[in-house]
Amino acid sequence: MKEVNLRSRAWFGRKGKDGFVYRAWMKNQGIPDYEFDGKPVIGICNTWSELTPCNAHFRELAESVKRGIYQAGGFPVEFPVMSLGETLMKPTAMLYRNLASMDVEESIRANPLDGVVLLCGCDKTTPSLVMGACSVDIPTIVVSGGAMLTGRHKGTSIGTSDLWRYQAAIKEEKMSQEEFVTLEGSMCRSRGHCAVMGTASTMACMVEALGLSLPNNAAIPAADARRKVLAQLSGLRIVEMVKDDLKPSDILTRKAFENAIITNAAIGGSTNFVLHLLAIAGRVGIDLTLQDIDTYSTKIPLLANLQPSGKFFMEDFYYAGGLQAVLKELAEHLNTDCITVNSKTIKENFERSEFVNREIIASVIEPFNAISGIVVLNGNLCENGAVIKPSAASAELLQHTGKAVVFEDIEDYKERIDNDDLDVDESSVMVLKNVGPKGYPGMPEVGNMALPKKLLMKGVTDMVRISDGRMSGTGFGTVVLHVSPEAAVGGNFSVIKNGDLITLDLPNRSLHLHVPDEELEERKQNWKAPALASERGYVNLYTSTVQQAHLGADFEFLRGKSGSEITRDSH
Repeated sequence: MKEVNLRSRAWFGRKGKDGFVYRAWMKNQGIPDYEFDGKPVIGICNTWSELTPCNAHFRELAESVKRGIYQAGGFPVEFPVMSLGETLMKPTAMLYRNLASMDVEESIRANPLDGVVLLCGCDKTTPSLVMGACSVDIPTIVVSGGAMLTGRHKGTSIGTSDLWRYQAAIKEEKMSQEEFVTLEGSMCRSRGHCAVMGTASTMACMVEALGLSLPNNAAIPAADARRKVLAQLSGLRIVEMVKDDLKPSDILTRKAFENAIITNAAIGGSTNFVLHLLAIAGRVGIDLTLQDIDTYSTKIPLLANLQPSGKFFMEDFYYAGGLQAVLKELAEHLNTDCITVNSKTIKENFERSEFVNREIIASVIEPFNAISGIVVLNGNLCENGAVIKPSAASAELLQHTGKAVVFEDIEDYKERIDNDDLDVDESSVMVLKNVGPKGYPGMPEVGNMALPKKLLMKGVTDMVRISDGRMSGTGFGTVVLHVSPEAAVGGNFSVIKNGDLITLDLPNRSLHLHVPDEELEERKQNWKAPALASERGYVNLYTSTVQQAHLGADFEFLRGKSGSEITRDSH
């Protein structure tokens, strides 16, 4: 065990006026003297909020964490940080991911904390908390909130991915409004985040694959009592991590990021994984690029038969062995010597796992789908790259050429998409501009545009769609996302016109606009940049400093670790 000089002693170990102030004001909560006698102070960073329904059970979960901290001889202190609710926040929770990360970073650095437990669940709460905590780099462990129980309706299992099908059914007049309302009460029937392999579950799998959580963190359902057990064990473990001085920088190596990419391919994880992993890598100084996502995904088949790429749900995934079973199956592809928060390697953790159901977790030899991962596209339409999730796409559209139907922004799309006179057919390529990081602002999840009503009525279920925005991890379709540079800052994507021919060629990793270079240059010379949101405060900061999607959409001034040292003392 390393000899650790507790940060908290710079507050609670002081003599005279300064120590008096720090201890006396804490004692107004009924804390006895001995709690300040050299115990590791553990912060519980809580994203509980009734405006973030996925995380609404976190006050209860925090109590389990506290029990573990007390049992291990630590001193727990729970504190709130900005909570990002994907379902309610406008214009998009992604706009505030970087802000929440700043809140977390500064809250940890400014306070007498020796270690921290991150309570996160809904999509952006996980990356924002990890981004902030790893920037400070004190011992850190993640406890996810868990997925909700699988929805049930008329004897059928349902989840968030089905929402897109219901939306189409309403447009096609195949579903009544009454049944639509009934489904609202049938889908989200317990605490927790989305029941499918959406972004929230992808993020929970990401932190487990990186080694930032205890084994099985990703898949235990929120309503399962074993979620509380894991929270208590995490409380116990964080105290030991402080004593061992085991920090995120010891865990988040280049090899750990490679493991996360490989794992994400095997589980059919969300395309949002790309943005968040790149941002985290930037915070800890790991040279990770968009191309690395493709490189480490390319030979990995899809093992997890989970919506939206498959049939089953996160609850089923846990009963089938969870992420540790997937990691065990991927052993030959992984860097198995990577250390995790319990001081064991990922191999030592997954060796004890057992497969339960091969229909849900397939083998590498006989995968659920040979096509997996997130493919990075290059070409003159996306000079800095774009991404697509082939396991959620239609195989017949992965090599396709069609005429562009261009929507200049989301308002243009909403106004015209269902017009009878819209010049579109099933071979068209739908293009949505100005929904990128700066252009919206915040890069909303509108990339999987709903198809025109007149085509839905003909039985069309998928089309090639391209945007500089994002797609919900629960979404599916042949959807190209994260085009960089985005339309709002120029580049070829900004000057696509109706009728331009576009070729998507996934086997060759290509996205090509069939317009001569000379004409593209002429168009760009005549292009006028749209007016960006320039409101006061954070939105102004965001639009002026956010990086492009291929860099993770973080702020340049937040890249690189800042450390835990306090440079000023007010007392």
